[in-house]
Formats: sequence, structure tokens, C-alpha cells
Amino acid sequence: MIVLKKYVFRRLIQTIPVLIGISIIVFMLVKLQPGDPFSSMMDPNLSQEMKEKMLEQLGYNDPILIQYFKWLMQALQGNLGYSIQFKQPVLNVIGSRLGNTVILSICSMILSILIAIPCGVISATKQFTKTDYIVTVFAFIGLSIPSFFFGMILIKVFSVNLGWLPISGMVTTGVNLTGLAFVIDVAKHMLLPMIVLALMNTASLMRYTRSDMIEILKTDYIRTARSKGVRKRNVIYQHALKNELLTLITVVTMQIPSLLSGALLTETIFVWPGIGRLNYNAVISRDYPLIMGIVMMVAIISLFTNLLADILYAAVDKRIEFD
Repeated sequence: MIVLKKYVFRRLIQTIPVLIGISIIVFMLVKLQPGDPFSSMMDPNLSQEMKEKMLEQLGYNDPILIQYFKWLMQALQGNLGYSIQFKQPVLNVIGSRLGNTVILSICSMILSILIAIPCGVISATKQFTKTDYIVTVFAFIGLSIPSFFFGMILIKVFSVNLGWLPISGMVTTGVNLTGLAFVIDVAKHMLLPMIVLALMNTASLMRYTRSDMIEILKTDYIRTARSKGVRKRNVIYQHALKNELLTLITVVTMQIPSLLSGALLTETIFVWPGIGRLNYNAVISRDYPLIMGIVMMVAIISLFTNLLADILYAAVDKRIEFD
């Protein structure tokens, strides 16, 4: 436990220069865009001289490095700025939407894991059969079809034509639901975006599972287990799949940041009030503080998922030790 704590602490220290580097790049890219985001906040009747004076007071005309260090000092104190669009602190705006994206992402990840891993294992054990070809074609379609196009097809079929599921939003407007009725209503709204978001992850995870399982089934210890008369089911699920867990941990943990960032199109199509749609609105309205806050949040989550993957490696494989 002491070794684990030291390792985690050392990795957290190592993330600091990475986060600073990411913040510098993103801040520069945002600030180098033409125009200013504060014009929409000002009275259109103000004279140009007054607008310039207000921009000067806001520090907009300061050199980029000075603006960055001002932002960094505030960020170190837990203040990511003030959202231009929502007129609220950036942390409050992100916090109000983060939970919605987390729920959608977790459900879509669980769905993709439940589908991808069994299908990948079956495809690998039945290589070059009809089952393998069907799974391979499905994975190819999942990787090829754009998420926004697939989402529009689902809306057309299940919402417009059949009327089974709501088109957009997170809850039914104009209805005050509580308890189980509220949960069911949210689940109905979440079903279509969850399927769309899970499609891309299912396809890639299925391919990784299949290819890695094929290689594992060719190893000597699998041949030895088979020669000793071990049941095929036990060989696959107790020996081969167990040794594939390291690859699956890598793929699944690396999909966590992509779920949050990849939710942009999905949440926009289904008007799901999450981080993805918030990021879209921030870019459209040129809400620079909010853009910086969202990007830094995704960067932090990405670094922590890398750390989580390393810890899970040691939990799954006892031969792995923390340096």
C-alpha cells in the first residue's frame, strides 16, 4: 500500500508539467483567434472609444503571456474564470452539466463492453466462419458510419416513424415527474444517444478483443492446456480471456476521455444537456473561459485514466510491480 501511494504521488507530480503545457497550447490557440468575445456583452449603443476602454480594463489588450499568467494564477486558486455566455463561474457551469455526460458515458461504455467482448471472443474462436464474418462486418460498419448520421437514422425510425422514444432532451418538458417515473423518463431520453455513443466504442473494442484473442489462442500454454484435456470453455474464459485483460484495460480506459469529447456530436444531435453540447455552445458563442475550462477538464480526466490503467494492471497481473 505504501508503494502504491508513493507511485500515485509521483505520477501526480509528473502530470503538472503536462497540464501546464496543454494549457499553454490551448490558451494560445484560443487567444489567437480574430475578434473579441466581449462585444456581445456590451451595449451596442456604446461608442468605439468606450468599448476600447472596457476591453483595456478587462485586460484583453495585454500581451498573451501576461493574459496566460493571470489565468494560470487564478486557475491555481480554483478559479477558471467567468463564462461569457452563461454569466456564471466556469466551474459552476461545467459542474451543472458534467453529471449528465457522466451518466450517458458510463451507460454507453457498459453497453459496449457487454456487446463487444463476448462478440470479439466468439469471433476469435470461430475464425473464418459465418459468425466471424458477421461480427467483422458489424465492426467495420460501426467504425465507418458517422455518429451524426446513425443518430439521425435512429431518430427517424424510432422517434418519428414509430413514435416509441422521444426525439431530444433529457426529460419531458412541461411534466413534473419524481421517483421511478422520473428515472424511466430519463432512460427513454437517454436510450438513443447511448446507442449512438456506444456504437463507435463497441466496434473498436470488438476488433481489439478479436485480434488479441486470436494471438493468445496460438500461444504454447493454450496448446498445453488443450493437450491436457481442459474443456474448451475453460481454456477460453479462464486462461485466454484472463490474459487478455491487460489489453482490454488499456482500450477501455483510453476510451473514457474519447467518450467525453466524442459526446459533442451525439449530445448536439439529441440536445442532451451535457459537456459535449456545452462545448459546442461555447465554441459557437466564443466563450473562451468556458472552452479553456472544458479542455482542461478533459485533459485531467485523460491523465487520470492513464494512472487508473497502470493501477489496474498491477491488480490484474501480480507480476507487475510499481517502480
